Amino acid sequence: MRIAVVNNYVPFVYGGAEFLADNLTQKLNEYGHEAILVKIPFKGVPPQEIINHMHASRFLHFKQFFDLVIPLKFPAYHVNHPNKTVWLLHQFRQVYDLWGTQFQGIPNTAEGLKVKSDVIQSDNKFLKEAKKIYTISNVVSDRLKKFNNIESEVLYPPLMDAEKFFCKSFGDYLFFPSRINNAKRQHMAVESMRYTKSNVKLIIAGNPERKQYLDRIQSIINQYNLSNKVRIINQFISQEEKISLMANSLGCLYIPHDEEYGYVTLEAFYSLKPVITCTDSGGTHIFVQDNITGFSVNPEPKAIAEAMDNLFENKKKAEDMGKAGFEKIQSMNITWERVVRRLTE
Repeated sequence: MRIAVVNNYVPFVYGGAEFLADNLTQKLNEYGHEAILVKIPFKGVPPQEIINHMHASRFLHFKQFFDLVIPLKFPAYHVNHPNKTVWLLHQFRQVYDLWGTQFQGIPNTAEGLKVKSDVIQSDNKFLKEAKKIYTISNVVSDRLKKFNNIESEVLYPPLMDAEKFFCKSFGDYLFFPSRINNAKRQHMAVESMRYTKSNVKLIIAGNPERKQYLDRIQSIINQYNLSNKVRIINQFISQEEKISLMANSLGCLYIPHDEEYGYVTLEAFYSLKPVITCTDSGGTHIFVQDNITGFSVNPEPKAIAEAMDNLFENKKKAEDMGKAGFEKIQSMNITWERVVRRLTE
């Protein structure tokens, strides 16, 4: 079958969505299909550009080239094709669950309200064209049902190279790998280090999306003299570096705001490491069971610090939690064979 995996992207920004799109395309080919990745550049400012990109996606020609299209997120799923199966990473959250929050990003003006209305109406229309809608987590399915009254089925994304992750030791640091931005909340992780009572350390690794946010993190480090407790690797790190840092960590810290899924949690559990997350971190709770596979705490620096100290002072507990996390992942049958079969059946 000739398949187009369709994903919009911000040029020169690479994160979980881009990782998944690349992996899915590769796996479709490995399982005998002819698949290519179609990447649609996306710009969200000014607001009118959002509407322009919706129209552009709609008028791209796919019918004569592909037997199946698999769009992943807004506005890629607006493409017109008679055989469209959506694997939904997320919608344009700024007009849905992020509207009215600090992450809204669109002005609450007549223009902003018009964009919101147009996006929701278009989603309601073009998502319903799909013969099937899968989502990457129950968080995404719940949003789709709540805001658009559209049913979907959860299909969890596997890691591309799960077998490469391993546990070497339980060191003295928590590892937080992710793009560095406000929604991932690295600033809260750093602030938590003010309140730790043990000698636990923190390593943050990822590409900063905005210099201002990196400056904010650095100012917290400077203000509270945390340079001996916090290390920032403010650049994209290779998969090999990430695997090594995870393998030697005490555990993983991953505290985003209302994440859809989060590959980081899977990477930690395949490394037999516990995960500290927050009660409002969304999809991490698919895997993180409080006090079993890690800790799920209130999104407050003191609560996070307490969980960090707990792991540092009881490494046997960290080891047991990591093993429980690995067993949890193994029991869920999250495989590429299942993903490819469901998307192409």
